[in-house]
Amino acid sequence: MSFLLLHGWQNRRPPGHWHHWLATELAAAGHHVTYPQLPEPDEPVLADWLAALHDHLDGMPEGDRTVVCHSLGCLLWLHAAATGQVSSPVDRVLLVAPPGPDVVAGIPEIAGFHPPDVTAGRLDAAARYTRLVCSDDDPYCPAGAAADYGVPLGIPTTVLDGAGHLDMEAGYGPWPSIRDWCLSGSPDTVLTHRD
Repeated sequence: MSFLLLHGWQNRRPPGHWHHWLATELAAAGHHVTYPQLPEPDEPVLADWLAALHDHLDGMPEGDRTVVCHSLGCLLWLHAAATGQVSSPVDRVLLVAPPGPDVVAGIPEIAGFHPPDVTAGRLDAAARYTRLVCSDDDPYCPAGAAADYGVPLGIPTTVLDGAGHLDMEAGYGPWPSIRDWCLSGSPDTVLTHRD
């Protein structure tokens, strides 16, 4: 199996983040893992992030391929899917805590990532299976990611109680169930809180 991890705004891949922990766990299990630093994380440019995504997707080995996105990385994936820029569909995509449209529009540094008009068909063309995991109290998605993304796009969604933005501030360093989801190869493996 191979994995591509896509971080969010202002994320410089700190060791305490669950993404960093997950990359280490998956690599230790013998899998190919790419956890790139995307360009200019403080003032990201969508076109530059899309170009980086294209390069990293092309670099993934053949076989079971999974993409795990957090926060702004989710919107990067949705833009790539919406514009048909995923030339060869991956097997699984996990969208973790995408920010809401109103929040994105209100932050000048990331306003260019405003959620695109994407259809379920476009998502299906980019990945054989897409899943969403979010919180019921994410400050970056006040309406709830299930309402903003899960329901309109028909994405199976897991809503965790009181998990904030599913980031370091919310205590998401080690997260065993996301590792288990990745390693199971199944899209239906249960995702739970970090404990």
